[in-house]
Amino acid sequence: MGHDHGDHSHEGHGHGGHAGHSHGVSADADKRWLSIALGLIVVFMAAEVVVGVVSGSLALLSDAAHMLTDAASIVLALIAIRLAARPPAGGYTYGLKRAEILSAQANGLTLLLLAGWLVYEAIERLIDPPEVAGGLVLVTALVGIVVNLAAAWALSRANRTSLNVEGAFQHILTDLFAFIGTAVAGLVMVLTGFARADAIASLFVAALMIKAGIGLVAASGRILLEAAPAGIDPAALGRHLAEMPQVVEVHDLHVWQITSGQPAMSAHVLVTPDADCHAVREEIETWLRAEHELDHSTLQVDHLESGPAGGEHADEHCADPHGVVYRQG
Repeated sequence: MGHDHGDHSHEGHGHGGHAGHSHGVSADADKRWLSIALGLIVVFMAAEVVVGVVSGSLALLSDAAHMLTDAASIVLALIAIRLAARPPAGGYTYGLKRAEILSAQANGLTLLLLAGWLVYEAIERLIDPPEVAGGLVLVTALVGIVVNLAAAWALSRANRTSLNVEGAFQHILTDLFAFIGTAVAGLVMVLTGFARADAIASLFVAALMIKAGIGLVAASGRILLEAAPAGIDPAALGRHLAEMPQVVEVHDLHVWQITSGQPAMSAHVLVTPDADCHAVREEIETWLRAEHELDHSTLQVDHLESGPAGGEHADEHCADPHGVVYRQG
């Protein structure tokens, strides 16, 4: 019996409540909110560097350095949005949608590198604390809290389901907590004269940066390494497909993310000799969309081969199936 192939693929750009959010008009809205946050950060960062040098505060300079990575993360996000909007061309069959994932990874790595430098500087200051103008530190940090609240609000209006925008948002949120810690350090220095409070606040900033950086690197790394999206268990998915009516075996099952919010799947499905390949494929696709928001699926559906004595067998259908083979029962 010849094979009846039911190959089919289609792509959806939106899922659930954030349908199509990273494209078209909404992408323009993202750029507008990101630009507003960028303007707020750059203006305040310049002022903070001056005050940090005058007051001798490492906490303020570390906050300013972190704000520089905030600004860089937003610039990267804006560039990534522009690149991701380009249509597929040449060898880039998905376009440049993963530019935002590279941006998120760069954001995470800069956070980790900067945190390492801050830890080193803060430890030196704990050993030999310099004189710090606590009043200037307190006032600047309080203004920084207001500026970061405004920037965080602007970014919260953009599409945070994008790992790219979420990376920039995490930078801002980390900086907000850092300014709160710096304000507390400034208050302690004003009230008690305890100069090491500045270095302790810097260590607090570094800890926040490490936490945010690891999260971003891990999330973007999963996408770059083609891991299954969070919330989708490939083994459970394969077992369920193998138990669907008229399906005998599923192999070469792969689940990955093209970019944030765009999961994809491919699989080779064997069905009983009397099954309607196209009907089975449509049933599988309907289930994938309803249960897992998997709108981009590529399924090869074939009839099960007959053995020499007329029996059915699937053992030699593929010479080298990738991954686990799921069979009914």
